Amino acid sequence: MEWEPEVPRWRQVYALIEERIDSGVYPPGERLPSALAIVEETGISPVTARRVLKELREAGLAYMEPGIGTFVSRLPDRPAG
Repeated sequence: MEWEPEVPRWRQVYALIEERIDSGVYPPGERLPSALAIVEETGISPVTARRVLKELREAGLAYMEPGIGTFVSRLPDRPAG
């Protein structure tokens, strides 16, 4: 993954996963990659990967099932146009 130096890495990975949700790669109900899988794919730290998942949950895009994983709850809101 090529990084934009002026944008925090967690935001870039968040945007990547949000795009995958939006495009249907991860449809509602689908399990998202674990923090470890995100680390392996992107090279970010485990703390940063956990933040990405936390931010997705806080945005309402994902929910956590303790002991199971994080799942897509809905598609991102997009302005009508």
